[in-house]
Order: sequence, then structure tokens, then C-alpha cells
Amino acid sequence: MDSKPRLPVLDNAASFESPVGSLDKEGRRVLPIPADVTGRFTTLRHSIYAALIGVILIVPFIQIKGHPALFLDIPHRRFYLFGETFNAQDFWLSFFLLTGIGFLLILTTTLLGRVWCGYACPQTVWLEGVYRRIERFIEGSRSQRMRRQKSGMTRQIAVRAALKHAAFAVVSVFLAHVFLSYFVSLPSLTSMVQQSPAKHPEAFAWMAGFGLVLYLNFGWFREQLCLIVCPYGRLQSALTDSHTLTIGYDVRRGEPRSGGRGSSRRDRASDKHSSSGDCIDCRRCVHVCPTGIDIRNGLQLECIGCAACIDACDAVMTKIGRPKGLVRYDAQAGFDSGEKVRWFRPRIGLYALLGLVGLTVAAFAFRSHQDFEANLMRLKGAPYTVEHGASGVSIVRNGYEMHLVNKGAEPAVFQIKPHANSAASTATKLTISRPELEIPPLTDARVPIFAEVSLGAEVEQIALEVRLKGSEDPPLMRTAPFVAPQFRPAD
Repeated sequence: MDSKPRLPVLDNAASFESPVGSLDKEGRRVLPIPADVTGRFTTLRHSIYAALIGVILIVPFIQIKGHPALFLDIPHRRFYLFGETFNAQDFWLSFFLLTGIGFLLILTTTLLGRVWCGYACPQTVWLEGVYRRIERFIEGSRSQRMRRQKSGMTRQIAVRAALKHAAFAVVSVFLAHVFLSYFVSLPSLTSMVQQSPAKHPEAFAWMAGFGLVLYLNFGWFREQLCLIVCPYGRLQSALTDSHTLTIGYDVRRGEPRSGGRGSSRRDRASDKHSSSGDCIDCRRCVHVCPTGIDIRNGLQLECIGCAACIDACDAVMTKIGRPKGLVRYDAQAGFDSGEKVRWFRPRIGLYALLGLVGLTVAAFAFRSHQDFEANLMRLKGAPYTVEHGASGVSIVRNGYEMHLVNKGAEPAVFQIKPHANSAASTATKLTISRPELEIPPLTDARVPIFAEVSLGAEVEQIALEVRLKGSEDPPLMRTAPFVAPQFRPAD
């Protein structure tokens, strides 16, 4: 009896009886080992991966108007987004932006299936674009790994695994620092890493925690995140229909299968002239799948739409002299009856309209975003006081407070004055404690204001103008009710 411990080996797919590609018949998880593949879709995916990774790594270095292009300073509630500055009061803007993006993602899924998962999802981008390549470099190709694993645990396998996980840990820590730079800025992060972690315990804890999550996710959990955690894959059954463009296997053309892994080239060549289908059961489409499924079983939850099986099958069809497209992008209606894809359906129009509304409202809201806020509120205490003037005329006084917020990235000078066209301006005496003041960036100030009116004068509200000095934009007008006792003339 072999005393060596055996590693679980997955022929990178479950058989037709297995419910999930990365599970064996007993329900135990077996790590998929995808084979290398080349082709037009693989080239496109890798180009998109490289572009997205490059953007994520470069953005912290980009400075716009003296600040990082993307800086989310949560502790101070300051947010710099590509030259624009926002504070916590602007958080409502994200609702319409996220709503619009969400409906566009739903629209994309209804049209093109899980193209997001295969080409742009961060899980896929980092796993296939970084971690899988490190694994391939250290442990070799799929065939090499399979041969080594069949011999059981050896020193060579242990050394390669240790090197791989050490590389995973280094990359995870590096990416955790990149992630942290979006929240503390790159200059601050550079200063932090040169000091003891005890001086910045919160930042260090976030970096260590996120680095550990990345390592566990990409080093072990991997495709299980898509299958177990992510709800998007489960939504696809509700979002897709018979005319959604998905990756599938042409059963009408491929069945019955000919040849197979045990057949010779002569047998496969003779099958070309027989009544058998084009599929030679080489299982190449299964070997390259990152989630270990057999695309010939139909549309499945585990399919992330990466199109690796298309490139693999096309290469096999070319070698055996048969047309490409046995595994291809097509709608289910096309696979079933050859019907062409109907791109416009009622739900497409609805999703497009909702997404357009969300993005339009978001664009309008961001366009109307101003560099400051002004709110006129009443002072705490009695709503009014009555004083007897020197001339014997009673005066009613109301106290207010102008709350100004500078939402810009630079110091700003604000001017406060009575609204010129206000009907109450002639009957009201306004005392503004600071008619002009400078406020530092992303801070606020409060200006006390007092309004005096002769008892009996009819004044319903006061009106003030707030202007950013040097700006050509129209001033903001702020009003507040004036409260006075009911005046009754003597009989």
C-alpha cells in the first residue's frame, strides 16, 4: 500500500455526474488547474486585464490641482475625485451615480451575459492577470503539475508551493498598500511605511487585514468567491433570456461525439466522413476552464464568461479541419433553433431607460455641484426679544446664524450682504458680524446675524445673499422667517 500522502487531483473538470466543476462526486472541493490557452478572446482579456491593473496602480501617482486624482479621506470626510472636491454633505450624489451604473450593468448582462465577470471583475482581473501567472511561473504548466501531483507529496512540490505562497503574500501586501493609498494618499503612505507601525496602528491594521483577505482569497478561496459569495452569478438566471448572448456548446452540430481521449488520429479522421458530430470529446474546453466546468452541459452558474473554452475549441477545430464555432458566443435561441439574436426586447428598453435616467440625474447633480454651502438658521434661545429704543419706539430683534461650508480645495473668501430686492430690506436693520470672511479649505464657519424691526412693521422674512468673492456665479439667496409679537394698536 502506498504510504505517501496523495494530493487531490482534478482533471480540471467534474464528470457529468458532478454538480459543480470544482467539486468531486462526494462534494469535496478540488482545486482546478486550468491549462494555458491562446486565441483572440484570450488576447483581448489579457489586454483588458493589463489596462485595468495599470490604471489601478498609476492613479495614486496622478495629481490634479495639487491633490491625488482619487483620494477618499474618510476620517476627515474629504473626497477628491479627478479634480473635484466633495465632502460628507455630497454623499447623496453617489446614489444616482451608483443607480445608473447598476442598471447599465443589468442591461449589459441582459445583452451580453456575464461579460463583466470574465473581462472586468476585480476578482477575475487579479486572479487571472496576476496570481495565476505567478503560479504558472513557479509551478509550471498544467501537465507538469498534474504529473508531479500523481506521484504524491514530494520535496519539490513542497518547495514550489512554499515559494508560490510566499510570492502570493508579498503581492497581497503590496496590493494592500496600493488600496490603502486611496484612503491616506500616496505621500502619507510613503511617510507611514518609513515609520514604526505603532505610530499608525489603524492604517497598519487595515493594511494587514486587507492583505490577509487578498492572500486567502487569491491563494485559496479563488473560484469559490464567485460560486458561493458573489450574488451576481445567481442573478443571471433572472437577468438573461433566450436572446442573451452567452457562451455555449452547439449540441446540434457537436452530437453525437466522435473520437475521444482514447481514439487515434486515424479514427478521428475517419469520423469526419461519418454521421458523428464535430465534437471529438477531447475535453480541451474543460481543461482550460478556470472554474472547472464542462460547457457542453449548458449554461451554468459557475461559468464566468471568460471565453477560454471558445479559444480552446476553435484551436482544436482548426487542427482537425472542421469549422470553428462549435463553442461560441450565441443566444440560447440560436443554439436551439438557429434563430438570430434579437437585440432589442422590452426589458432592454426598460433597463436602458432606467440606467440613462440615473446617469442623467447624476450628471446634472454633479454639474450643479457648488464649491460652498450656505444655510441660514435661527440662534438657539428665545425666538425674539423686544427692546425700547431711545426714541420711544419698541424694537423687535431676531437672532440668526449663517453656516458657511467651504467645499473647495483652496481657501475662499465669502461675502454676506442683504438681498437688494427684498421687500423687507428697507424696514429691517441687519447687523452682520462678519460681512466678509476667509474660510480654509473643507472647513466651515458660523456668522451671527441680527435683524431689528420696529414693533408693528410687517416683515415676514429676511433675505441674505452669499457670494464667493471673485466668482462670476450668481450669489446664493438664503431666507428665514422673522418672528415678532402680534401688534395691536390702542383703541
